[in-house]
Amino acid sequence: MKKYSFKKGGVFPKQEKNLTAHLPIKKAPLPSKVILPLLMHAGAPAEPLVKKGDYVKTGQKIADTPIYISAPVHASITGKIVAIEESLHPIGGKFISFIIESRGQEEWDPKIAPHPDWENFSTSDLLNLIREAGIVGLGGATFPTHVKLAPPKGKKAEILIINGVECEPFLTADYRLMIERSEKILQGIKIFQKILGVKSIFLAIEDNKPEAIHQMIEKSKEYPSLQIASVATKYPQGSEKQLIEAITKRQVPIGGLPIDVGVIVQNVGTAAAVSEAVMEGIPLIRRVVTVTGHNILQPGNYEVRLGTLFSDLIDLAGGCRGKMKKLIMGGPMMGFAVLSDQVPVIKGTSGILAPSEKEARYYQPQPCIRCGKCLQVCPMRLAPGRFIDFTEEKELDKALEKNILNCMECGACTYICPARRPMVQWIKLAKEQIRKNKQKEMKIEK
Repeated sequence: MKKYSFKKGGVFPKQEKNLTAHLPIKKAPLPSKVILPLLMHAGAPAEPLVKKGDYVKTGQKIADTPIYISAPVHASITGKIVAIEESLHPIGGKFISFIIESRGQEEWDPKIAPHPDWENFSTSDLLNLIREAGIVGLGGATFPTHVKLAPPKGKKAEILIINGVECEPFLTADYRLMIERSEKILQGIKIFQKILGVKSIFLAIEDNKPEAIHQMIEKSKEYPSLQIASVATKYPQGSEKQLIEAITKRQVPIGGLPIDVGVIVQNVGTAAAVSEAVMEGIPLIRRVVTVTGHNILQPGNYEVRLGTLFSDLIDLAGGCRGKMKKLIMGGPMMGFAVLSDQVPVIKGTSGILAPSEKEARYYQPQPCIRCGKCLQVCPMRLAPGRFIDFTEEKELDKALEKNILNCMECGACTYICPARRPMVQWIKLAKEQIRKNKQKEMKIEK
């Protein structure tokens, strides 16, 4: 089998997937309480459709907005809305959220219904169905799926890439999905193909996942348009632009999108969620989460209702070996350190990582030694060290000139830096300041 890979940059962090890769997905018990933020996706936040005190059923739409780039929110359990208030958000700060307390039984929204005749649906009907199900990219970016599947006028998708790479260390949720729920993934791919009309489809899987490659090859024999693509184990192989370059040799232009080169990329988890929405009528109210790390007693992969508290999942995984020094949503490269275990699982929560005390140790950054290693590993061909200099010197215009906005915050530079400089954090800070400056300029213009 041909092996694909991007050429420039990349690093080889320790995988640590052996903690959970062999463990089947377990269904977590229904939580007694969930916290559902109105913003669990890229784009505009949803607005409440229900009020405090209302009784809601599982799968019921409880928040939405007419804004195109957004996604509705659905009740993930049956119960009473005891509050609509600001609550801790896993990516930082607080955000308006629904707090639902269970009444101990499951009652599904009667509007939920399967669509066995979906092949007779129009493209717009399928896109609307996906939108109404609240589906977003489950690889972490959480971009609304209905938007991504509808290229702008003048753009056409020629190639569809299904991302099963999961190159982030420790995480195995996508891996287990490919082994255990391959039929759902393939059904979702079939729906994508119906919408996009593409004839060339690749399912990319890293070569450190031979069981998943074998499973998908065996199950996809009746899908002549689909090719299983083995990609080299290298970080960040699963990033959209690097994956597109590896498989198609096409390069997304600076500031551009995959559709600019005729490609659309969707995650395997997203494909499975689309299958559930279309074939079973179930909106996005649950996802698979890897609970792992050397401080977790019984790491595992769990199918969990959105809004479940991190603390509940950690307890389900046996708790921690020692004092929790750090808790991360996602993996160690691109994940977010969270302030508390009282934050909820959201649509973009692929993993909960509790590193050991040694791994969580804070390293005092040292001055840059100009070794150039960050330049060598950057897959976007940028100069991360210079971005930090520009940010410290408050020269954000120079950072913009050097394409700081094209940084995908993969963390390869931080990983390789011998001076332990927190490069990604500085770049995030610079981007946030650039965003605020732009907002101020827009207000002045008005």
